[in-house]
Amino acid sequence: MRIIGKGKTAYAIKQRFEDAKIFDDDDLEIFDKDSNELTVVSPGVPPFNDIVKFSKNIVSDLDIFENSFAIWISGTNGKTTTTSMLAKLLKEDGAIYGGNIGIPVANMEEKAKIWIIEVSSFTLFYTKKAKPNIYLLLPISQDHISWHGSFENYQNSKLKPLDMMTKDSIAIVPEKFQNYPTKAKLITYKNTAHIAKKFEIDISKVKFKEPFLLDAVLSLVVSKIVSKKIRYDTINSFIQDEHKLEVVMDKNKRVWINDSKATNMDATIQAIKSYQEKHIHLILGGDAKDADFSLLYDMIKQYDVVVYCIGESGKTIYDILTKQQTKTFLTKTVQNSINMIDKNYKEKNSIAILSPACASFDQFESYKHRGDLFKKLVLRL
Repeated sequence: MRIIGKGKTAYAIKQRFEDAKIFDDDDLEIFDKDSNELTVVSPGVPPFNDIVKFSKNIVSDLDIFENSFAIWISGTNGKTTTTSMLAKLLKEDGAIYGGNIGIPVANMEEKAKIWIIEVSSFTLFYTKKAKPNIYLLLPISQDHISWHGSFENYQNSKLKPLDMMTKDSIAIVPEKFQNYPTKAKLITYKNTAHIAKKFEIDISKVKFKEPFLLDAVLSLVVSKIVSKKIRYDTINSFIQDEHKLEVVMDKNKRVWINDSKATNMDATIQAIKSYQEKHIHLILGGDAKDADFSLLYDMIKQYDVVVYCIGESGKTIYDILTKQQTKTFLTKTVQNSINMIDKNYKEKNSIAILSPACASFDQFESYKHRGDLFKKLVLRL
């Protein structure tokens, strides 16, 4: 077996298969381009990578590990939250979780009764035969275009499990995919209220607001399918992770929102919707991953939003928003943005939001690094 990539996933597989060999870009000269040996590609390695292009028998880590019952969760936003929620709901039924959430599949306990796996579009792209018993697909919007080449390719990766699922499996997908050809039993949803009504879930008993309400209700749906129970107390005890619409208060009791995990347009649109009645100071920009932000720009025009543009895409965003006469500043960094917002944050009905709609790697190690800096600087004000 060969493994391409030298990240967490690759080394976890290497621990399980000691004879496997690991390769990355620096090993191209010694990589056997004619070999038909099974080659596991780590999810972060794109298909246009030179070693990947020279590989023949490619699979993902999902293809080399099996469990008796697997639930896969994917979509553009909310995957990690939904995976964590569902793991909490099904813990007493013997569920464990992993995958894109940070625990490599290779490190998951094989004897566990239920595997809950957060699957990325990258992993699905390389998956050849693995399939879930239940597939929960959250809404899909523009993301990772530079990796996949187009939105169509990105969406096709998300839909790929439906092509391999059997008639004894269940797929829960957005309503727009209601006619997708699959052998799985297809359950579709229009929105939170629609799927809640379909499964007799009382939304008034769930403490979360959108966008987390959809995550919670879909988790309850899958939990009900598996355990036949609706565990309101358990879902309401769930504590949301940092960096997703996280409230931070400065010394002057002003509210700042750390939404650094909003690495795509749809996540930022949801953040704006959550505070649409406010005068919003929005920090936007970073590595845009070649995404089309037209819908976001149109939405910003509809509300009382001042934009502070940062990162690699900052100048492009600034130029576009300036042309549409949105009040915009080219601040370049998170720190400059906070300093300027600090001066402009005067209205009682104001709120400041870091919701970049972009990846962080142009200026930071991760979205967590970006969010931690944001919180640190706000608390210093």
